[in-house]
Amino acid sequence: MKPASGASRMTLRPSSARSMYAQWPLYAMIVPGAILLIIYHYLPMLGFVMAFQNFKPTLGFFDSKWVGLDNFVYIMNLPNIYQVIWNTFYISIMKVVAGQVFPILVALLLNEIRINIVKRSIQTLIYLPHFLSWIILGGILIEILSPSRGIVNQIIQAFGYNPVFFLGNADIFPYVLVVSDLWKEFGFSTIVYLAALTSINPHLYEAAVVDGASRMRQIWHITLPGMTPVIVLVATLSLGNILSAGFDQVFNLYNSSVYETGDIIDTLVYRMGIEQVKYSLATAIGLFKSVIGFLLIAISYSLAYRFANYRIF
Repeated sequence: MKPASGASRMTLRPSSARSMYAQWPLYAMIVPGAILLIIYHYLPMLGFVMAFQNFKPTLGFFDSKWVGLDNFVYIMNLPNIYQVIWNTFYISIMKVVAGQVFPILVALLLNEIRINIVKRSIQTLIYLPHFLSWIILGGILIEILSPSRGIVNQIIQAFGYNPVFFLGNADIFPYVLVVSDLWKEFGFSTIVYLAALTSINPHLYEAAVVDGASRMRQIWHITLPGMTPVIVLVATLSLGNILSAGFDQVFNLYNSSVYETGDIIDTLVYRMGIEQVKYSLATAIGLFKSVIGFLLIAISYSLAYRFANYRIF
């Protein structure tokens, strides 16, 4: 007799416990990372209670005075808070846009290089800054952009112009952040788009050549449409980083003369929490950023699922 469909499914599908036992080495590999994640990301979240207290280190979490939403009201009444929020959004959006457009152009140009050794050499050179910390790159930029001895200002003076204090001019500083971040990251970002180019069917290019299409026509009608799903995916997922304008970079390059346009949420939290020892206010600002960031990440993943069919599970 033919077994019932339910019985058939039960005999063919192993139980969850049996499957987990068979794959226990894979689960064991997750354990160290999960422990680090819990210790350094989840346990510190208990400190968010400071945002609702007048926290005193000598009293601790349990004995510090509870003040409710007073800290949030206070930070919303700070004279520069809205400027700091605007700076964060403005710098982040410029970084996201530049970080999308430029790597795509570079990937398209690299894809046109037919000599492999030249292509590999260029890729290696543009990847290198990604692996350097902002402490190193910050020192390099300070020397390069120095108004007295920097090579950039020496070139400017050679053309008869006055030197520019790039890191001390509030009007120029946000664009220095964007350009320097692009210099550091665009090479590594091209990896995603170069991988997307390899998935395009080469027969499409052969058919286009037969039809007499130029290289520009091939890029416009074959290459870019083939890259569109990856472009949409990366663009939507980058929305979750709108409130992360790059603390490491800004902290190593900014100074008090550019606070007006260069101060961001993360640097404000640092100054309040570390320099001014206002733990409760710094925590309140950090919690505000985390909540908004969580909402942006949720929106970005929903957009990625809708437009690029990207799913976490």
